[in-house]
Amino acid sequence: MEWNIRSDLPIYSQLVDLFRQRIASGALPPGERLASVRDLATEAGVNPNTMQRALQELERQGLVFSQRTNGRFVTEDVQIIDASKKALARSQIESFLGAMEKLGYDREGIIALLKEDA
Repeated sequence: MEWNIRSDLPIYSQLVDLFRQRIASGALPPGERLASVRDLATEAGVNPNTMQRALQELERQGLVFSQRTNGRFVTEDVQIIDASKKALARSQIESFLGAMEKLGYDREGIIALLKEDA
């Protein structure tokens, strides 16, 4: 797994976003067992407490669940995964539209530009 941790955002929130993206894209499929907190932290080069905090947030969001003796797993609830995927997509669209508007494009101009390149 590739970890691109930047210094401009809290590390745990970046980890949450990375896991959400991997779950939404299918890189971490439903039911997949996650490595241990220590192994993930070592692989990502972060403190285990930071990784634990990120995984707890993913559990709160319903994307990951724990089984006491077996570890953590990606949810098998496709509706939760789809909702997360749509939320990530909306966020990307809003970011794109905001950047295009800063360049002076209105929505019609953006659509026309997209149609040119299609």
